[in-house]
Amino acid sequence: MSEVKNIMSYETVALDDEKSALVILDQTRLPYEVEVLELTEQKDIWEAIYLLKVRGAPAIGVAGGFGVYLAAKQIQADNYDDFYAEFKKAKEYLDSSRPTAVNLSWALNRMEKVVLDNKDKTVAEIKELLHKECVAIKDEDVWMCRQIGEYGLSLIKDGDGILTHCNAGQLATSKYGTALAPIHLGRERGMNFRVYTDETRPLLQGARLSSFELHADGVDTTVICDNMASQVMKNGWVNAVFVGCDRVAANGDACNKIGTSGVAILAKYYGIPFYVLGPTSTIDMSIEKGEDIHIEQRPAEEVTEMWYKKRMAPEGVKVYNPAFDFADHELIAGIITEYGIARPPYTESLKEIFRKKAEAQQK
Repeated sequence: MSEVKNIMSYETVALDDEKSALVILDQTRLPYEVEVLELTEQKDIWEAIYLLKVRGAPAIGVAGGFGVYLAAKQIQADNYDDFYAEFKKAKEYLDSSRPTAVNLSWALNRMEKVVLDNKDKTVAEIKELLHKECVAIKDEDVWMCRQIGEYGLSLIKDGDGILTHCNAGQLATSKYGTALAPIHLGRERGMNFRVYTDETRPLLQGARLSSFELHADGVDTTVICDNMASQVMKNGWVNAVFVGCDRVAANGDACNKIGTSGVAILAKYYGIPFYVLGPTSTIDMSIEKGEDIHIEQRPAEEVTEMWYKKRMAPEGVKVYNPAFDFADHELIAGIITEYGIARPPYTESLKEIFRKKAEAQQK
């Protein structure tokens, strides 16, 4: 095992422009081994996103921005049309790695806009503008996470019990996280919380990642199997549920790691507020409701073989392995963004959030 410094001191995703490399913390090896990868080939960057070596909606977006910039650097074209044709191919290739996480397509579209808006510039100048844009995406991610943390922290108090599902912490972003940002920010201010992290089948992001970073930050952390959430809530140990999201529809339906829907239903039954925390870039106003979100199907081996020395399920059995489900908007007490907290009805409050964002960007 590599020598481990506190995991909170590592950068989840970074750009080494000198080496033309995307630098990521390989999250498939955590918590047993801390390995930093330097990826220079587009196929390796695509694979890293697909195989969840880099994961979490904001981190995927940052990785996508860096990745397509690195692709642009390698394009040997002198005129705009040839350059854009190659850029478009690279963008679409990276976009195919994770179709559900809207932050990836959001970041790639943002990078493409730089190319489209600067047709009058030389290819060298466009490449430099792409560099500035991808760095800006990461810088904004850090700011965004801190803002979400501030708003989320206003909803809880010192000593509260919080349940979370999957990993939407620092390991899923550039810093702080989304769902875990209030906890990390609270720790900076000397606050203490009790956090219950769902194991999160089948890839165990809660057990491997959330508990890893929370424990490293000195948080009282308890890992529970996904089917224990009801009992923990019934015991009165949970004051709020904080989860991240990969895509939010215009009506407030929030798509997150598979199992989130069940947690939301349980929280509603026990009268516990269920909050979704994520950036405005995750809110897709072009999608009316959760049923319209494309749900990625993962390989059967993740369920039957991945964590076992010997295959766990019989050969030949069918496996249903969706990566995500969505919490119905009626179950959500609030959607916490970097521009404020949206409350029901979300068809109106999410529009208000985007109005605030537009005003802030005009200043």
